This record gives sequence, structure tokens and C-alpha cells, in this order.
Amino acid sequence: MRPDLSSAPPAVAAPILAATGLARAVPLAGGGRRTLFAGVDLAVRPGEVVAIVGESGVGKSTLLNVVAGLDAADAGQVLIGGQDIAALAEPARAALRASALGFVFQAFHVLPHLTLARNVALPCLLAGMNAADALARAEAMLAQVGLDGRGADWPAVLSGGELQRVAIARALVNRPGLVLADEPTGNLDPETAARILDLLLSEARERRAAVLIVTHSDMVAGAADRVLRLSASGLVPA
Repeated sequence: MRPDLSSAPPAVAAPILAATGLARAVPLAGGGRRTLFAGVDLAVRPGEVVAIVGESGVGKSTLLNVVAGLDAADAGQVLIGGQDIAALAEPARAALRASALGFVFQAFHVLPHLTLARNVALPCLLAGMNAADALARAEAMLAQVGLDGRGADWPAVLSGGELQRVAIARALVNRPGLVLADEPTGNLDPETAARILDLLLSEARERRAAVLIVTHSDMVAGAADRVLRLSASGLVPA
């Protein structure tokens, strides 16, 4: 006889991001090292939005860089989609980032020699999409962040808030399974910030992405499923 599964709880999805025991220290000018954080354990599942808060200088941006494989951890392990990013050669790590990860950098990193559309299309092109489809998707993504019809513009004519929206569009254009966002609403007016937050939430709710956000915004933290506070001793519920 088959078991009755009508009342069984739904299976818990495996984490897209699983980090254990992460530690990172930075050198001091006079010698020695200062621990930013240690013992960081973190799991983010499909459809989940997790916000990380903490005092300035505690290492929140560094933690995102470690998770993305852009900085090396001093200790610990990061798995993205079950793959240990530290065990991958750099070309394979870059390919994983291009196909599975969207990163909203606090410093934007919008390339000045490319139009907005080509900046946003870059992850699609790196993942092997043909140019016409990549640019069409980029134009649609720019419209979603409030920059409709601006694809032919150059970064030099944009404000800081507009550059931030380009960075967000670029992070989401490839429909990644994991989105890492470093202060994604920091340079935006309240109305645009709310729009961007809705977009990030829709990535989780509709596309089942795992979203990890570093923020000082009470609005962003309040919309997350979980809020964690980073300190030198690790992550704890806020």
C-alpha cells in the first residue's frame, strides 16, 4: 500500500548558496591582521530573500565578495549550486558566475566604453547568448528599472542613481539562480528604491532565485524573509 502523502510537509529545497566556517582578516598598516569575521555559516534557498546588516567596516561587502569567489576566504567553504567555488580554476569560477550569479556592486562597475544596453547585455553574451537576443533582453531589463529607451546612452551622462539601476539590470538580466546585492538602494530616491526592491523580491518569488542583500535600509531589511547581523564572531539573527 502506498503511504498517504496528502498531509506530508513539502520538501525543503536544497540551498543554492551554502557557506560554512567562513573567516576573513585584513592586514594592518603597522603589521599584524584584523579579523573582519569568522565562523560565518549561511544558507540561502530558492525563493528566499536574506538581508545582512551590521556596522560599517565589519566586512559585509567583503563577505559578498568571498561568497562570489572574488575574494579568497582565510577559512571555510562556499558552495554555489553544490559546487565548491574555491576548488574551481578561475576560468570555471568565472563561467559559474556568468551563468548562475548576479552581483550588484556598491561601486556599480559600469563599463564607460560600452552603451547601457551593452553593459547590461554583457552577462548574457558571456554565457553564450547571441548578440541580438542579448541586447533585446538588456533593453527589456533597462525598462524594468525605469530606464526605458536609454540603451544607446553612455554611462558618462548618467547620475549615480541611474548607474546603480544599470548595475541592477545587469545583475538580473541573465536570470541567475543567486543574486548578491551590495546596498542596492543606497543611491536611489524612495520611489525608485521601492521599485528596485519589488524587482529583487520578484526574482525570488517568481523566478525562485536566492537573494542575499547587504543593506542599511530598514525598508529593504523589513521586506526580507530573514535578517542576519554580521559581526567579528559570525552571523546571528538580527
